[in-house]
Amino acid sequence: MNHALMVYEYGGSDTLQWQEVQLAKPASGEVRIKHSAVGLNFIDVYHRTGLYPAGKLPFIPGLEAAGTVESVGEGVTEFAPGDRVAYAGGPLGAYAESRNFPAERLIKLPEGIGERQAAAMMLKGMTAEYLIRRTYPVQAGETILVHAAAGGVGQLLCQWALALGAEVIATVGSEKKAEVVRNLGCHHIINYRSEDIVDRVRAITDGDGVPVVYDSVGKDTFQASLSVLAPRGTLVSFGQASGKVPSFDITQLSAKGSLYLTRPTLFDYTRTREQLLQSSGALFDAILGGEIKLEIAQEYPLREAARAHQALESRMTRGSTLLLPD
Repeated sequence: MNHALMVYEYGGSDTLQWQEVQLAKPASGEVRIKHSAVGLNFIDVYHRTGLYPAGKLPFIPGLEAAGTVESVGEGVTEFAPGDRVAYAGGPLGAYAESRNFPAERLIKLPEGIGERQAAAMMLKGMTAEYLIRRTYPVQAGETILVHAAAGGVGQLLCQWALALGAEVIATVGSEKKAEVVRNLGCHHIINYRSEDIVDRVRAITDGDGVPVVYDSVGKDTFQASLSVLAPRGTLVSFGQASGKVPSFDITQLSAKGSLYLTRPTLFDYTRTREQLLQSSGALFDAILGGEIKLEIAQEYPLREAARAHQALESRMTRGSTLLLPD
């Protein structure tokens, strides 16, 4: 018997319906996976609400999980029953006890990486990898700004930047979260609820600004992010936890110093299998080498994913959150 969370209409967390679903044999090129753990990400909320339409209703949300291969479809040679695997990215359907998944988008876990660990880090970790190594390659000695630094991606971004030798300015929304990023080694911490981001960043950088801002918050921080960039700086807007960024006059980019603005997605950095394996390999190396550590701060039963969504949307979480099948 296989269960999953179904969304029949876009809306609040109460649209997540736990029910039994049929699971066919894996088709050609597919692998059946029994999930050990499912990762929670803000994009799951976007799919549930319809901000990012999932396509045909109903659907099973979720883009990240890890587990064990149960069976393989015709033509699959890279995986076998018993293999420990993980994935991050489409197709949707991770909020299930078991599922079929395309083998070409699946990643085999190396020794030293646990399944729960993988479910908590694949999407966030590969996001951090492409942001800091490819969207804007951070260099030693640079001062960078990371918003929502105590979150899942934020913690990994900060640690990766510190390992590269960068000076990190981190923004958080509470003293408790400030302590989290302080323990990571961030050089400067800004509580955006009580401090002005622009004033603090300008003071820290002697008025120069920073070459890059990594912003997953969106509406609430967008203007501040533009305002703290150095001339020809880059704003990497990769999320919108506070809401969609309103339309703006593109001439702001020239007025504020010939700035660059990008809105990247993980899929465009892992389109090919080679790119997928390179990204996951870099993540595994960073974890196994001790450059970055993962915090799993919250766990919920998979069937109670609605509670996890509520906590995430209320900004009550930090680090990574796992959804665990029964």
